[in-house]
Amino acid sequence: MTDTLVAAPAATAEPAGLHRAMKPRQLVMMSLGGAIGAGLFVGSGAGIAVAGPAILISFLVAAVLVVFIMRMMGEMAAANPASGAFSTHTEAALGPVAGRTIGWLYWIQVIIVIAAEATGAAAITAVALPGIPQWASALFYMVVLTGVNLVGVKRFGEVEFWFAAIKITAIVAFLAIGVAMIAGWMPTFDTTGFANLTAHGGFAPTGIAGIAAGLLIVIFAFGGTEIIAIAAAETSDPRRNVGRAVRTLVWRILVFYIGSVLVMVTILPWTSEDLATGPFVAVLQAGAVPGAAAVMTVIVVVALLSSLNAMLFSASRMIFSLSHRGSAHPAFGRTSKNGVPRNAVLASVAFGFVTVGLNYAYPDKVLPLLLNAVGSTILVLWTFVAVSHMVLRRRARRNGTEGTLPLKMWGFPYLSYATLGLLAGIVVLALFDSAARTQLFATGALTAAIAGTCTVLHRRKVKAMSFQ
Repeated sequence: MTDTLVAAPAATAEPAGLHRAMKPRQLVMMSLGGAIGAGLFVGSGAGIAVAGPAILISFLVAAVLVVFIMRMMGEMAAANPASGAFSTHTEAALGPVAGRTIGWLYWIQVIIVIAAEATGAAAITAVALPGIPQWASALFYMVVLTGVNLVGVKRFGEVEFWFAAIKITAIVAFLAIGVAMIAGWMPTFDTTGFANLTAHGGFAPTGIAGIAAGLLIVIFAFGGTEIIAIAAAETSDPRRNVGRAVRTLVWRILVFYIGSVLVMVTILPWTSEDLATGPFVAVLQAGAVPGAAAVMTVIVVVALLSSLNAMLFSASRMIFSLSHRGSAHPAFGRTSKNGVPRNAVLASVAFGFVTVGLNYAYPDKVLPLLLNAVGSTILVLWTFVAVSHMVLRRRARRNGTEGTLPLKMWGFPYLSYATLGLLAGIVVLALFDSAARTQLFATGALTAAIAGTCTVLHRRKVKAMSFQ
């Protein structure tokens, strides 16, 4: 694959200016932090409400899918680390229009997520500290994390390392308390063992339809793991360290996601209203853990800010890469002395600052609007990743370079086809859900519009070059 990508320098050459200053421990922790966000802390309750204990099946299917996608993405990133990551690899596999389309689609998705994370964190802060207006918290968070992204990748990596450490510590503590409650070791909680897994209508009280609805909810909880591929370009020894991060993703997802959800549906009935609105707090309060609500409020805010921080990094590197591939203004491809693409960072955070004003005018309407706007883009992204991986892997096999890949997707091409089958199945499920169907069509229209624009611009560029 390496030889294949080198053969297409316009699409894949990594521009100078970025510093490979991120440490291996930072990349590994970021990979874990990317997989533990608000989707777990908040979204898991919504999934339980529609599927009951069978939400475990939804999480397991989603976990298998994300593990396969990350293995494919890791294979390409370890062999050819680039700030454009999957966009760069798609360009090498499917051509400039496809690569730039997915790059712009990702950038648009992420700048909306940045605004949503800031708004979510500010909304929680406003509830916990009523004296602070929501817009003021949003502005504060945006300013601080923009600063973090401007001071250099090494310091950014350190901040994200500690963000991830806080989240991991919280999950480990939650699992330990949950196990103690289930085992009957907590004197403040009368355990029912595993009875709640089958009581109240059975393990799957809402049937296959509930599991499918739960899958549509939880699939988006895994967004953010792609930061591994994007950060590879600024990591020392990416061939080894990217592989290390991806290899450990499997057990992390099983322990932190599946383990946490198992504790929730075992300790409390799936019909609990508290479980639906705040699953972690509900479990801790059931065990009479002092200060549970306050502690989890802080943890959720940290999770949201960690995601904002990582998404800003990802967005800035994507538009930086698009600039160097001729698909964005050259100003976004410039770096400062400390290796930061400052213009790219500021462009990526601009929409977030716009939403600060919206939080002032419409504090209760901003977050739902933002969340509805990003819906199914992750399905498009993962489909491009899977198809690009299959093309590049087959090309490497024909060129005789397959054996030199530092990280390989398991069971190629069979598990790759299975991944595409899972993605297709999720799309079909989405068509039967009105909200998901609307998001899917909106994403399709946006993708088509971006692809059309990229096609026109590419043809003009080719035509202009032919006259030179």
